[in-house]
Amino acid sequence: MQIHRSLPYKNRPMKVLLIHIKELLQVRDNAPEWVAGKDMSQLPVLNNAWLLLNGDLIEDYGTMDEMPQGHFPKIMDCTDRIVLPTWCDSHTHIVFAGDRSGEFVDRLHGMSYQEIADNGGGILNSALALQNTSETKLMQQASKRLEELMYLGTGAIEIKSGYGLSPEAEIKMLRVIERLKKKYPLAVAATFLGAHAVPHNFANNKQGYIDQICSEMIPAIAKEQLASFIDVFCEHGYFSPEETDQILKVGKQFGLTPKIHVNQFTALGGVAVGVNNDALSVDHLELLTDQDIEALKGSRTMPVALPGCSFFLNIPYTPGRKLIDAGLPLAIASDYNPGSAPSGNMNFVVAAACIKMRLTPEEAINAATINGAYAMGVSADYGSITRGKKASVIITQELDSYVQLPYAFGQNHIDQVILNGRVI
Repeated sequence: MQIHRSLPYKNRPMKVLLIHIKELLQVRDNAPEWVAGKDMSQLPVLNNAWLLLNGDLIEDYGTMDEMPQGHFPKIMDCTDRIVLPTWCDSHTHIVFAGDRSGEFVDRLHGMSYQEIADNGGGILNSALALQNTSETKLMQQASKRLEELMYLGTGAIEIKSGYGLSPEAEIKMLRVIERLKKKYPLAVAATFLGAHAVPHNFANNKQGYIDQICSEMIPAIAKEQLASFIDVFCEHGYFSPEETDQILKVGKQFGLTPKIHVNQFTALGGVAVGVNNDALSVDHLELLTDQDIEALKGSRTMPVALPGCSFFLNIPYTPGRKLIDAGLPLAIASDYNPGSAPSGNMNFVVAAACIKMRLTPEEAINAATINGAYAMGVSADYGSITRGKKASVIITQELDSYVQLPYAFGQNHIDQVILNGRVI
């Protein structure tokens, strides 16, 4: 896809009327925070609809037999096109330096993700590259990635640190995220992930690094208000459930809402740690036990699946069908990062959730919009077509049905994107 270097994101939002919409998806007059269980199969649709965007907000909508009258500065004919809320990608790592394509080849030769990490690759490889890259260069690289995602329909995105692994480099990453938030017309949420791995200089002193996270990094980040969330990679060889609990509790003391990477390769009881710390989300869940499901029931913690990671690493997919059938909610996100999911294409993520996780198109779209918005704390403004929410929508090319979005997964179905009232 060709990206135009002169994005019109500085244009002022205007009043825009979309007419003759074949299918207007995710229409909810009173949108819930999330949908769960059997409700995930319900995707409210208006056929032959209109949608009025006023400035950066959704003003009204309805069917064409009751189209509003009057003068509108811009009218867009959406005949045979589908309109839906922009994707809400609640788990990404798009601020990074370089890539890890060499490790991709290593895996093709039979090395596992953990073997690569044990040999000095993986997260530590990315950390070394980032520490040696200027904030200006990081901003340039991240801006290019984010612009590509905007054209692919992402209207809200969470971005993690975690490739710094030192106070200076972690803060450098979070400052880049703050600059992205101010530059672009989409919701950007920042997450502090200092506990992504143990850096080389603390290889024999993990508790010393945890102490640095808790006594130095978290207070400094909170003081500058550089993050809303705190995350930990709770996994064998990284951080134990007990260590995860320690870090999350300190983060909460400084106003950071917990999220965790958990159950990617092993089930260690980390899901319950997340729930007990009121985590907004528990992410990955490629392995899932009955105890994990019981821990999630009755909580306000959103399970988040990352099918792009499973596809790229050739590891099991999150058992999304099992979660939904247990009456739980589910969100899906891209996990865009250089090592295990080098793509932020949420259109592919929706398709993979259907093809590999056995979600229906309705469930996958709910997981990528309203539930994704909840998983990054923006459900009041994003995730559904609701009066008063942000005017961020995708307009597809001519399609017979929204089912074609995941069905014809290799095609780009997007014609235009509107972000906070700005036509991209």
